[in-house]
Amino acid sequence: MLVGGGAMPPPFQFFLLVRGVLVPHAALCQDYDTGIMLRNPMKKIVFAAALLVSGLLVGCNQLTQYTVSEQEINQALEKRNNFSKDIGLPGIADAHIVLTNLSSQIGREEPNKVTLTGDANLDMSSLFGSQKATMKLKLKALPVFNKEKGAIYLQEMEVVDATVTPEKMQSVLQTLMPYLNQSLRNYFNQQPAYVLREDSSKGEALAKKYAKGIEVKPGEIIIPFTD
Repeated sequence: MLVGGGAMPPPFQFFLLVRGVLVPHAALCQDYDTGIMLRNPMKKIVFAAALLVSGLLVGCNQLTQYTVSEQEINQALEKRNNFSKDIGLPGIADAHIVLTNLSSQIGREEPNKVTLTGDANLDMSSLFGSQKATMKLKLKALPVFNKEKGAIYLQEMEVVDATVTPEKMQSVLQTLMPYLNQSLRNYFNQQPAYVLREDSSKGEALAKKYAKGIEVKPGEIIIPFTD
């Protein structure tokens, strides 16, 4: 309610009736502005506190675990991408296999497992002459942490799908498969997929020293420091 009283106060000064009390309009606006000014700093304080808590949580995670990403595993596999094996088929033929272009997907298709894809070049010699073929392989393995060596190994490696070019070599591939599986298992049981380095980062150094095992999550392997 706007009230004008007697002689008009200085121009444009009005009073508002608030709960039976005349309050200068300018004072009310000043209080309103002050309220805004007070609320804005409060928002800033709450936002800063949220950032602080978030930072503390990230810091705590860095102190309790270390994460190896899918990309890091793939980069490590690329460095160790040198599987080469001679496989002899008693009384039939000798085959030389070179595995390349290995790439992993962690915990995506099957819990606690790593799925790999790769190419293989096959050179085969037999009584019928020499033959060459290329293969597209899909493999699965169980990631296992070796605390003594500070390394992640891909154990129980097996080929779950394979295609060969030319197609006429498909029967030969089926004959080779048991020998190929065994060779891959032996190789990856001895060659780590990822090795922790103390001089790489503080988190990796802590993981090498305090690791309690590994947890497989989609796209990453987590190494906890506590049980």
